[in-house]
Order: sequence, then structure tokens, then C-alpha cells
Amino acid sequence: MHHFTIRDVENLSGIKAHTLRIWEQRHGLCVCKRKESQHRCYDNEDLKYILRIAYLYHNGYRISRIAALSPQELTHLAAQPINKDEHEVLINQLMEAGLDYNHLQFEKTLRQVLKLMGLEKSIETVIYPFFDKIGLLWMTGHVLPAQEHFCTYLVQKLIIGAIEGLPAVDCNQPQRVLLFTPKGDMHELPLLFVQYIMKKKGIQSIMLGRNSTTEMLAYCCKHQPVTHLYFHFITNFTNGDAAAYIHDLSDQFPGLQILASGPALKTLQDFPANVRVLRSPQEVIALRLNG
Repeated sequence: MHHFTIRDVENLSGIKAHTLRIWEQRHGLCVCKRKESQHRCYDNEDLKYILRIAYLYHNGYRISRIAALSPQELTHLAAQPINKDEHEVLINQLMEAGLDYNHLQFEKTLRQVLKLMGLEKSIETVIYPFFDKIGLLWMTGHVLPAQEHFCTYLVQKLIIGAIEGLPAVDCNQPQRVLLFTPKGDMHELPLLFVQYIMKKKGIQSIMLGRNSTTEMLAYCCKHQPVTHLYFHFITNFTNGDAAAYIHDLSDQFPGLQILASGPALKTLQDFPANVRVLRSPQEVIALRLNG
């Protein structure tokens, strides 16, 4: 069991901290625990409970009606798709299973998602948004490594199986993409999705992997005919900033096209001419390479 701050809960639920406090005072909802410092904190069960409330609230339920529900009624309603949109229900089910290390429930939900949507749509509408939520906790250090690894491993298995099921890529294809995350970013899962998309499009790729230094990139590019670099960046820099990294990468590899994606790049603008930022899973899926 570990604890979340009110800001973590705000980011994950989409409910403002001020509103959470009002609901606690007026309706007895979202009741928090207190640290010795008297700061609010929430455990796994609290977070799951608030996610259920948030789902109903965001879909038109009045808070007074939600407050009148029993815990059993709340759980039942929050498991039902509203307006025929199952995405948020499925995301919340993955969140609950991940927080509880519930292997069977996590895989059951993943299978349900795949059956409904297929791999690409599943990743675009459920898996990416799910990891965006988990990523908020990764970036602030409020998720246990074991929880991250638990969720990541199960999704990685699914994507690796899909990659292996695709036909081999023609080795004479002229474009070759080197996939990596920058030094300090340990999240390889988005690269596997990009590798799947590349292979499906018949594009060669090399998986350099996570936590890659520029020295590693230079060595690989020296020994392999690479035309593009692709990096995905979830975690914020601790000793620099993302814009400076992109400009340095452009300067070091001026002859290569550089593709980038990830939450840490969300607000950046004004890139060098050889850099393109993909801002959504849809852009990754629709990617066409130049050069």
C-alpha cells in the first residue's frame, strides 16, 4: 500500500483539488487520510473510489446523486459504459488491477480491449491514456517501481507477440529507424508500439532501447546505415531541459531525420528543420517517413 497526494488524485481523476475538498466537507465523499503534518493523503482504495466517482461525474451524474449511492452501487455503475463509450471504464479497470497487482483481472481487461478494438485502436484509445495516467505518477515518483513493472510487462508481452506475428521486413528497404529513449528515461513500452507500427508499414527498425546516451547513438549510427532517429520521452529531465536535448541531438546528427514523441515534449515549439514531433498516438499510427 502506498499513498498519493491530493495533486496526484487531481491529475488522475480530472477533479480539481478544491472540488475534492468541497465534496469531502459537504457530501462526505473522497474522505482523505492525514499525515502527521496534516497534509491530505490517499491510499490505493481511496484512489480507486475517487476514479469511480470521477467517471460518473464526468458523464453527467450530479454529485448529490453519487453521494447517495452505496459503495456497491457506485462500483456497479462505474463499470457500465455511458453513452456507449467503454474507453474510460476500461482505463479505470486497468488502473484498479494495476494498483492491486491483479494479474488475472489486468490480462482479462486487456483481452477484452483487444477483442473490441484490435491492437492499434486499443493502444490509441485505452492503453496510451492508461499509461498517461500512470506516467503522471512515474514523473512525480508516486508509483512503486513494482507497480510500473507489473503493468508494463503484461502490455509488453501483448505487443511483442503482435510484432512477432507480422511478416518480416524487406532488408533492401532504404529507410532504417533507430528507436531509443534518452538517458534517464527507462520506459521502453512506447518504443515497442512504434516498432510494431514500423514493421507493419514495412520499415526497418533497430531497437537500441531505453536509457540511451548520445555516445551509444553515435556508435550505432557509425556501424549501421540509419536514416532516422526516433525517441520517446516520458520522464522530465532532471539535469537539463527537453528543448536543449532536441537541439543538441539535431546538431550532433544533422544528416538524419529525427522523430520524437512523449509527454515530456508536449508543450515544446520551434524545432530544428530535421526534427518532427508526433503529439498523439494517432500521429504515430499515421506516420510516413521522408528521405
